[in-house]
Amino acid sequence: MNLVVLQNWLDNASFAILFLTMLVYWGGAAFPNLPYLAALGTAGMAIANLCIATLLGARWIEAGYFPLSNLYESLFFLTWGITAVHLIAENSSRSRLVGVATAPVAMAIAAFATMTLPSQMQASEPLVPALKSNWLMMHVSVMMLSYSALMVGSLLAIAFLIVTRGQNIQLQGSSVGTGGYRSNGYRLHKATELISQPPTPAVENNGFARFETSSNGNGNGNTAVLNLVTTPESQAVASAEPLSPQRLSLAETLDNISYRIIGLGFPLLTIGIIAGGVWANEAWGSYWSWDPKETWALITWLVFAAYLHARITRGWQGRRPAILASAGLLVVWVCYLGVNLLGKGLHSYGWFF
Repeated sequence: MNLVVLQNWLDNASFAILFLTMLVYWGGAAFPNLPYLAALGTAGMAIANLCIATLLGARWIEAGYFPLSNLYESLFFLTWGITAVHLIAENSSRSRLVGVATAPVAMAIAAFATMTLPSQMQASEPLVPALKSNWLMMHVSVMMLSYSALMVGSLLAIAFLIVTRGQNIQLQGSSVGTGGYRSNGYRLHKATELISQPPTPAVENNGFARFETSSNGNGNGNTAVLNLVTTPESQAVASAEPLSPQRLSLAETLDNISYRIIGLGFPLLTIGIIAGGVWANEAWGSYWSWDPKETWALITWLVFAAYLHARITRGWQGRRPAILASAGLLVVWVCYLGVNLLGKGLHSYGWFF
């Protein structure tokens, strides 16, 4: 079969499958009593992932180099990465809401690559001298995989905000560090001791400060008492409409898997930036030239470094890190597509300007 014809068939098939998969996931969210829709959505994502992998493989055979040299190829590689990370996240969380967030984004990227890009940008062309390097695969593929993971993690953070209606709820969480629920503010006091000051700031406990009293150990019959002191922030949380146990469980799952997926994407981004610096030194004689792409890659790294620092060191969970991750989604898109299409630099595709 002609590889060009196969590619044209596969890119349209990928878009159609992702569109139907998006409808399946949305239908499953609207009608949760239809259990077969979840399995159908997962199968659709897996088939789309296989179609895109076949498309990229055929392009690799046809062109003779790893298919990441133009916007069309990188968009489909990004879509493949999003569907792959989606399958990992869905398998870990067992939640169909993952597909509700990721399927429309994957479908939109495939539609943009298939229907919007001009034909000259879709055709494979000989590599320019600067791209004839093994670093093309090592640097660009790792960067694209990091974008995929960070996008999925950020989309799940947005889903968390929607599920919780933006409320600042207390979670059991997944951060590893000294903050959050691992330092819940418990302190032992004698039964007659007056508690005057909170031992832990309320902000570290999502608006709740806890104190505990205990027996003085003399066998006088005093029992341990748990005093819960609320702050204005916690009172505002309590006055909001309470969330159902199902929503709380789903929110905790989304918070957990979003944190873990971003934790996967951040080291990939770090490795990709380092590899890009080495490649830039070989190609242009400088590790860092403050090209718009390099600058926004650094901004992206700083945003998600702040996210992980807040979760691991400060123990942030719930709404605040979700807002930060949601902002990170915009930063990733500017870094990946904005500076390539609108900016002028070494990484520009030169489509608009």
